[in-house]
Amino acid sequence: MDLAMLRTGFTRSFWVANVLELFERFAYYGSKAILAVYVAEQVGLGPEAAGWLVGSLFNTLLYFLPILAGTIVDRYGFRFSLMSCFTIFSVGYLMIGLAGLPAGAPLVALLGAKAYMILALVVTAIGGSLIKPSIVGTVARTTTAETKGLGYSIYYTLVNLGGAVGPLLAMQVRENVGIAWVLVMSSVTSLLLIVATFVFFEEPERPADAAPVASMGKVLADMFMVFGNLRFVSFLVIFSGFWAMFWHIFYALPFYVKDVLGYGRFEVIETVDAWTIILVTVPAAALAKKLAPIKAMTIGFVLATASWFVMGAFPTLTMTIVAIAIFAIGEATQAPRYYEYVADLAPKEQVGTYMGFAFLPVAIGTFVSGATSGKLVAHYIGRTVDGVLIPGPGAAAPQEMWYWVGAIGALSTVGMLLYDQFVAPKQKA
Repeated sequence: MDLAMLRTGFTRSFWVANVLELFERFAYYGSKAILAVYVAEQVGLGPEAAGWLVGSLFNTLLYFLPILAGTIVDRYGFRFSLMSCFTIFSVGYLMIGLAGLPAGAPLVALLGAKAYMILALVVTAIGGSLIKPSIVGTVARTTTAETKGLGYSIYYTLVNLGGAVGPLLAMQVRENVGIAWVLVMSSVTSLLLIVATFVFFEEPERPADAAPVASMGKVLADMFMVFGNLRFVSFLVIFSGFWAMFWHIFYALPFYVKDVLGYGRFEVIETVDAWTIILVTVPAAALAKKLAPIKAMTIGFVLATASWFVMGAFPTLTMTIVAIAIFAIGEATQAPRYYEYVADLAPKEQVGTYMGFAFLPVAIGTFVSGATSGKLVAHYIGRTVDGVLIPGPGAAAPQEMWYWVGAIGALSTVGMLLYDQFVAPKQKA
């Protein structure tokens, strides 16, 4: 790493944006670590409803809406968008937290627990849709050709650091104050970020040669155009299998760790993926560079898939940690080549438009995982009612739930190989 470039190559707005992102990730991953358990047990909706609400509704919107929110960010600027994001986040997190506190009981009773949670999660997701276009846009606008690579490396490192530290902070709040207060702390953090943005963040100058701001109609037209490219969309759908596996770490694993393995600090286990990625990103990226993109992604899929079969075959806390570390190595192997491959698949004159859909597999994956994780937990573990676990039909062998997650990966790996054999050559031609 060029230390001189690190000291002098970036503007104040770059560093302020990245620090804001770090604390926003603390709030996001802190709440994410406990959200499925919170909705299922504290709010009392059960694991199936929790999986759907947290994964298929909230997180899907969070990763799909940025495609549309980008035009709002371009039109009103990064500073206004960040302040709007943190304001909505603060309100949304507080609404979610109130569902598990006595002070919120009248509101929940007025709408019903499920309807109230839908409202609270949708509000929070709308706020979250503004964060990525704002931060990534600031990084893009405040870096040069020489500093761009290092700038994005700093950004992704801080995102992973947020994923590693956020759940640990949430654990301290949950154990010492209560699980609902994790959401309240995320709300307070977002409130402080509004002030920090107002005081410290300066809007980066818009380049003179920047393209005109796209209208929402243009964005929707581009969306239909991209969806019409079946080869491109088929690749994104196949790749979404990776994220369908990944999100089970947040939607199903906490129940398994605390109710089956008997380890109450489930948030610690959720951080293994992020800590491993921080440690192995550099060597994994160096290895991936020597491989063709499709081969690097396939190896990543194989490792990620194998991790769930390891978890199912060895139902211990130690091997669960090892399995998640294997998954993270697979993630670190495929990630560097994914965006490169997406750019190569796109028509040369429309690379920017197509890259805007690079997060679509994350949205598809969380939608699928939200639907499957709750059913797996309900069947193989059960549901907790008034602090008592009522075992599900498959509770005699709960570790077998991970074979189903591994099967998603196996199908996706086969799909990737078939895509490379029969579809990708046509696209390259």
